[in-house]
Amino acid sequence: MAQVTVSIDGKQYRMACDEGQEEHLIGLAERFDRYVLHLKESFGEIGDQRLTVMAGIMVMDELSELQKNIKGMESEIQTLRKTRDDALSKADKNDAALTGALGALTERMEALAASLAFRKE
Repeated sequence: MAQVTVSIDGKQYRMACDEGQEEHLIGLAERFDRYVLHLKESFGEIGDQRLTVMAGIMVMDELSELQKNIKGMESEIQTLRKTRDDALSKADKNDAALTGALGALTERMEALAASLAFRKE
């Protein structure tokens, strides 16, 4: 396990993380620290614990909104996939119908050409 020291509200915290995740953990701590500093600027000194709880709730609110957006996008993707599949199926049917019509037309033209060739003789 790797260990890093992060700073939240000017206080140092030693934390463990998986090897290779050090920069990620530091980045997360820096983002969380920005929430705490924003609240501190907005409300002043209201206590470390309260600031931390409020910042955590803000992060969870943001996460909740992002999850709603993801669910909406997943639903939209499903709709688009169904629309695409329906369009492909319809295109396949149209291709089959067109191929059949062209085949029938070809047979009629060949029969007509044979009939005309027979009459010339």
